[in-house]
Formats: sequence, structure tokens, C-alpha cells
Amino acid sequence: MPHRTCRCVVGVLSLSRMNNYLDFEQPILELEGKIAELKRMDDPQLDLRDELKRLEEKAEKLLKQTYGKLTPWQKVQVARHPARPRFGKVLSTLFPDLVTLAGDRCFGEDAAIIGGLATFEGYTVMVIGQERGADLQSRLKHNFGMAKPEGYRKAQRMMKLAEQYGLPVLTFIDTPGAYPGVGAEERGQAEAIARCIDVSLGLTVPVLATVIGEGGSGGAIALAAADRVLMFEHAVYSVISPEGCASILWRSADHAAEAAEALKITAQDLLRLGVIDAIVPEPLGGAHRHPDAALHSLRLALNEQLGLTLKHNPAERRYQRGEKFLAMGRKAA
Repeated sequence: MPHRTCRCVVGVLSLSRMNNYLDFEQPILELEGKIAELKRMDDPQLDLRDELKRLEEKAEKLLKQTYGKLTPWQKVQVARHPARPRFGKVLSTLFPDLVTLAGDRCFGEDAAIIGGLATFEGYTVMVIGQERGADLQSRLKHNFGMAKPEGYRKAQRMMKLAEQYGLPVLTFIDTPGAYPGVGAEERGQAEAIARCIDVSLGLTVPVLATVIGEGGSGGAIALAAADRVLMFEHAVYSVISPEGCASILWRSADHAAEAAEALKITAQDLLRLGVIDAIVPEPLGGAHRHPDAALHSLRLALNEQLGLTLKHNPAERRYQRGEKFLAMGRKAA
């Protein structure tokens, strides 16, 4: 963006608002800066309504054009947007009566995974999700959503409790991956993730998983072995991050955009491949622009999918869940 334009926009929009715009949204930033500038002008001799309407229509059209043709790498950026609704926002909006359960009864508490008992649309459910934080302090507290073995063992404990009392399990995925630290590996990170998948696949109660932001690696699949897997429209879900893939294949993270294209990580690709079951629509411009509208869409989708899974008896549900994951890749083979 030219420096003069940038200074003009800064004069109207706060720096924090400007930071919410991604690189490919710069033309939108300029237009919305002009709209804000016109709205700020308080001159009774000027009738700016027609100009404002024209600019607002132009901005909406540009938003539709931009978000209607996002590349996989741009979707990664949207999924990681700092203003995107995180699991904490999901809890406060959809599950305000959550009774939190803590600890794995083996090592300790892990703040990257939060869960407990709540009600949803008249059902008592077990809610489990990854919280990556909304600011620096909360990100450090929740370890950027990267759980350690005790987090996945806590999730197992909650899943088994849900099974004991016949409660549906709702999981929410938003993590770059499991924590790769030495301590986590020493305490059995891989085993904890594998056991979490095994427990989830063996449940007879309904299991719904939703990728709300970034679903990365085994840290995501640990909570996504479900009857129905949903994804927000601009979320991503992959076996490895684009940067990690590029570092392995091209020896440089500079090829992350190419890796994102090859990995087929978007909701649209994954629905076509049969990896997920439904896409939750986001408001125009992404969930970070209108979090409440995005979560309203999520509420409707979860209610619909939960109703579908409850139609099956427990034995059918567990069998179909296993077959769902065994079938992945068969057509390609």
C-alpha cells in the first residue's frame, strides 16, 4: 500500500483495526478507510449519503469477489486470523453453563484443552475443545492451543465419562498441532494421541467434531475421530502445516503457498474427498468480521447434525464411525 494512502487510513481507522486486515485485504482496507473518513465528517452543508452508499456497495462487492476466490494459502491466513472466534468464544456463546472438568488424573492439568458438561439445545453434552488464546497473555497460558499428553489424556477421561452416562460428545478443533517439546515426548505424546483416537472411535454415544480454525496434524485428529466432522467455510485441516510441508519437500518455508495447494486442506477440497461431512458457512468476509453470526451458523449446523446421529442405535453408530475412517482413501487406491 502506498505510504500516503496508509497514513490517510491510519488517520481514520485505529491501528488495532488495521492490524485485523490480511495482506490480500489491502484494497478493502483502503475502501473502508474512505467510508470511515466520510462518516466522520460532520458538515451539514454536505450531503454524503449517495457517495457513502456507492462506496459501501463497492466494498461489499469487493469482499464478495475477494472471499469468493481465496487460494488455499489465503484460507490458512484467514483460519489463523487473530480476531477469529476461538473456543472460548464458542463456549461463552453456545455453552454458557459449562461445568469445567480439569486434570488427567495421571500427571496434571493442560490448559490447551478445555472441556466439561454443558447443555445444548435441550441436550446434556460433553464439550471438549482446543483453546489457543486471543492475546499474548492467553496464548501463553493455553500454549497456543498445542496440547501435551496430559491434555489428550484429559480428553480421554471426559470421553469415557460421556460414554458412562450416555452423553453426546462435541469437540472443537483449533490447533497448529500437538506440542512437540521434549517433555511431552518423554511423557508419551504419540501414545496419548493414538489412545485418544482409539477411545473416540470406540464410543457408542454420538460424537461430533468441528474444525473452527486451524486443524493441524495428530493434535487435530485426536479430537476429530467423530461420526460427523464439520468445518467452518474458511477453516483448514491438514496432516502437517504448509510451512512444515514446504520445509520437508522444498527445504524452505518460502514454498508454503505451493504446499497449501498440494495438501488439499480447505473445507471444499476435504468435503469433496469425503474427509469431512459438512461445511458451516461463514459471514461475508470471514468469521473474524462477524463472530456472532458465524457462531449462529455453527449452532444451527450442530443441532442438525446431532439430530442425524441420534437416529442411529449405539452399535450402528460405532460401526458406521469406524467404516467412515476405514473408507478414506479406498477410492483413490
